[in-house]
Amino acid sequence: MPAILFDLDGVLYEGDKAIAGAAEAASWFIENSIPHLFLTNTTSKSRLALVEKLAAFNIPAGVDNFLTPPVAAIQWLHTQQIKDIAVFVPATTREEFAGFNLFDNENDRVDAVIVGDLGTQWDFQIMNTVFRLLINNPQATLIALGMTRYWRAENGLQLDVGPMIKAFEYASDRKALVTGKPALAFYRSAVSLLGAEKNIVMIGDDIRGDIEAAQNAGMTAILVRSGKFSETDLELGIKPDTVLDSVADLPAWWQQNFGHI
Repeated sequence: MPAILFDLDGVLYEGDKAIAGAAEAASWFIENSIPHLFLTNTTSKSRLALVEKLAAFNIPAGVDNFLTPPVAAIQWLHTQQIKDIAVFVPATTREEFAGFNLFDNENDRVDAVIVGDLGTQWDFQIMNTVFRLLINNPQATLIALGMTRYWRAENGLQLDVGPMIKAFEYASDRKALVTGKPALAFYRSAVSLLGAEKNIVMIGDDIRGDIEAAQNAGMTAILVRSGKFSETDLELGIKPDTVLDSVADLPAWWQQNFGHI
């Protein structure tokens, strides 16, 4: 049976406003027992907070239905047996890293420096602390919880974590390990969770982080004309397998391509 990966912000909702028909579309997949994951680069909310947010839009989900960059990062930390880390994420996301030894002083010894989107919390002091931790710990891995360039907030486009990571890479002269979109490893984690034998479809609003990255992982990629979508995206040489006006059109597309449930 085919499986579906739903991007969240820009596909099911924009900020705190549901996209028309999104709840009905997502519920159709859930009611028909179609394997699915909610795939997101959001690092400003924990999985529990995401469950609650979807519930507010009448979309049922559990924490195990989400693949997020912190989840992928934690898996990697466990494989490397790393315990001492510095984490720069919002407070709710920091809870995901319970069980690790957390440090935030520039003179502490750590084996990984994890950076997510802090939004308006970013300031020079925080950025310089990240930089100094990296310089003072040459053995530490810089872990990027995604490399998204920007997203659409209620008041317009807003920088995401990608530009910050590029600054840290340049200043510390090291390459980040990316555990979110558009990293191939992130999509492979989704394949592992859903089953490699399935035909997996990704639906998103980001021509690079969702569409190009999913196609690089061997998936079918659907671009929606919502969220950060711009008509100029279709002029970049990246060809989505399908373009839909909205996620509301997804069930009809699914039945047309995979048959009636």
